[in-house]
Amino acid sequence: MEKNFEILIANFIENNIGVSEDFLSKNLSEHLKINLLALNKEKLLLLAGTGNVEKLIHNAAVRSDSIYWLDRKNENQYENEFFDQIEDFIKYLNKTCYAGITGYEFHYSLYEIGSFYKKHIDRFQNNSDRKYSLISYLNADWVEGDGGQLLIHQDSGNQKISPTQGKTVFFKSNELEHEVLVTNQRRMSITGWLKGS
Repeated sequence: MEKNFEILIANFIENNIGVSEDFLSKNLSEHLKINLLALNKEKLLLLAGTGNVEKLIHNAAVRSDSIYWLDRKNENQYENEFFDQIEDFIKYLNKTCYAGITGYEFHYSLYEIGSFYKKHIDRFQNNSDRKYSLISYLNADWVEGDGGQLLIHQDSGNQKISPTQGKTVFFKSNELEHEVLVTNQRRMSITGWLKGS
């Protein structure tokens, strides 16, 4: 597991964007996807907004995905396995990079066909707790024509990242503008933030 942690961190140091192709195992990715689809079938996902609780705005012209917040209290075996891996990564990140991460938050994200998320930065204007963004994808057999790429904007050039199963992307929440391009297939991920004071 530490090999994948090191890949993510080394890529981040070199490019400001960490990418690990198989951060999540196939087995864990599949079970998380099954859980997400079951929650969606039960109509438990909510329309995503922008801003935090104090300034939450719903605008489908900006963002059109649906989300469900993960919590250990849900007592879901696979969500907790995901959390175990995230906590191991945080320990490794703090130990090797003195990152000062003290918490995290994650949600499932579901983009139906035609959905997108316009260009934005992940850190709230009225709260600086989010230090790093981390996105893990749950989409098997994804091809270029399926769209839904993560487009990251940098002065050195834009980078498109396909949301393929098991892949995880890692970057500073307050630095990189990014967007989710229109998806031509149902697109699933776990999106979250590593937090510190």
